Amino acid sequence: MTGFDTINDSYANRGLGFDYEQRRELKLDGLLPAAVQDDEQRERIVYRRFLAQPTDLDKRLYLMSICRTDRRLFYRSMDMHLTEYMPIVYAPTVAQSIQRYDEFYSGSDVAYISIEHPEGIGDALDQYAGDRPIDLVVCTDAEGILGIGDWGAQGAEILTGKLAVYTAAAGIDPSRVLPVMVDVGTNRQALLDNPDYVGNHFARVRGQRYDDFIDDFVQQVLQRYPQALIHWEDFGRPEAAPVLKRYQDRILTLNDDIQGTGVTVLAALIAARKIAGADPKDTRIMVFGAGTAGVGIADQIVDDLIIRQGMDTETARSRVLLFDRQGLIEQGQDDLTEGQTRYARKPNEFASVTDKTSLAQVVDAFQPTVLIGTSTKPGAFDQNVVEAMAKHVERPLICPISNPTELAEAKAADVIAWTHGRGFVITGTPSKPVDYQGVTYSIGQGNNALMYPGICFGAIVAKARLVTKGMLLAAAYAISDMIDVDKPGTAVLPPVADLKEISCRVATAVAEQAVQEGLNREPIEDVDAAVAKAQWHYDA
Repeated sequence: MTGFDTINDSYANRGLGFDYEQRRELKLDGLLPAAVQDDEQRERIVYRRFLAQPTDLDKRLYLMSICRTDRRLFYRSMDMHLTEYMPIVYAPTVAQSIQRYDEFYSGSDVAYISIEHPEGIGDALDQYAGDRPIDLVVCTDAEGILGIGDWGAQGAEILTGKLAVYTAAAGIDPSRVLPVMVDVGTNRQALLDNPDYVGNHFARVRGQRYDDFIDDFVQQVLQRYPQALIHWEDFGRPEAAPVLKRYQDRILTLNDDIQGTGVTVLAALIAARKIAGADPKDTRIMVFGAGTAGVGIADQIVDDLIIRQGMDTETARSRVLLFDRQGLIEQGQDDLTEGQTRYARKPNEFASVTDKTSLAQVVDAFQPTVLIGTSTKPGAFDQNVVEAMAKHVERPLICPISNPTELAEAKAADVIAWTHGRGFVITGTPSKPVDYQGVTYSIGQGNNALMYPGICFGAIVAKARLVTKGMLLAAAYAISDMIDVDKPGTAVLPPVADLKEISCRVATAVAEQAVQEGLNREPIEDVDAAVAKAQWHYDA
C-alpha cells in the first residue's frame, strides 16, 4: 500500500493530522507539508473556511469536498456544528446541489448502476465497497426528489446528504454504508436535452424491465451483504409503494419517504394529543398531497389507531381524507394508486361541499384534527383554510411540511396567528420561534432525519430480519416522550439540535421492539449496551 493509497482513502486519510511517525510508517514522506496540526486546529480551519463561503450551495460543496477526502474531520466538524450544518448538508440546500449537479460533478461519491447494464450491478457494488463489510445500502432512482421531482442521475446528491445524516445522527460507521444511484433514465426533458447531463439520455424505463432490474439489484446486494438493510430513497409515485410492498415482508428494508416521514408526523401527533388531552379515537386526518409521502403518513397514523388504539381497520381508514391538486380523492376516479384507493371517499359523502376542489370547503365539511401538507403548493393553507379548521377543533395540528421552504403550504407565524395561538405547527424546513400574545412558540421541524437514522440503526444493531409496523410505532412513541407537555408554546417535535439523543432513543426503542417480536437474528442481552457499542465515533 502506497502513501497515495492512504491519502486517497477518505476513511484512512487524516491529512496534516498525521504525526511524523505515522508519516514514515504509512510512506507519506514527501506527500504532505511539514506542519502537523491537531484535530481541533484542523476543525477550526474547516469551520472558518465554511463561514467564508458566499452562498449555502458553496458551503455545501466545500463541506462535501472535506467528506470525500477526510471522513473523520468532516464528522468532527458536523458534530460540533450540527444545527448549522444540517440544512446545508441535507435539506433544503441539497436540492440546489441536485439541480446543478452537472455543473459541479467532479468524481464518484456513490456507486452508479445503469439499467442498460444489469450484468454490471455486482461489479459496481464491488468496485465501490471493495472488501468493506456493509450494513446499510441506501439507493435512489431519483424520480421523487424532495419537492423538486425527477432529477435522474443528478439525484445522487441526495445520497451524500442522507449518509452524512446517518453517521452524524446515529453513529453508523460511514465505511459500512453503500450509496447506490439507480439510473433508469429520466423524464425531465431539460436533462435529456442537456449534453452535459451525466446520466442515461432516455426516458424512464417502466414495467417488467424496471422490476427485473430492481430485483437483480436486490439479489446482488443480498448475495454480498445478507444482513444489510436496504433503504429506498426518493423513488417516485409509480414505483415507491410497489417496490416497498414487494420486499418489506421478505427482507430488511425501509422506504424513508413512505415510512420515515409518516413516523415523524405521527410522533408530532402523539405529542399534540398529550398536550391537548385529546382522545386518540377522535383523530381525523386530512392530507393535501396524495402522493407517496402523503399516503405513507396516513398509513402510519392508521397503523397507530389500529395497533395501539385498538380501532378496527375500516373505522381507522375512515378517519383519513386525501385531497390532491385536482381536489377530493373519491372512488371511481381514474388512475388512483393503490394507496389512494384505500382512502378514497364515496362520491356523495360530503353533500354540503359544492366545490370539491376547494380545500377550505372540504376542511369545513370533514373537520380534521390534523391537516398535513405534502402538496408542494405554496400558500395552500391560507387563512380561510386554517380558520375553517380551527372553527371545529380546539387544538388543531397543522403540518405544512413540503420542502424546499418556498414550496411550503403555510408559514408557522401565520398558522399561530390565524388559530389565535391554539394551533400546533410543524414545518418541513427550519422555522424560527413565533412570538404571539406574550408566548414564544417553538416550531418543530417535520424532518424525517429525526427518524430514519435511528430506525435503521436500531434494526441493524438488532440484526433484525424485517422492519415491522411495531418497530416504526415504537420509534414514534420514543420521540414523543421527549416533549415537555407542560411548557407553554412547546414544539411537538424535539429540535434538530438534539438529533444524536433522538436517534439513540429511537434506535434503542426499535431494537427492543425487534427483540420483543423475535426478529433478532442473534441474542441481545442488553439493548442499551449493544446500541452504544455499535456507534462509530470520529475519535475512535
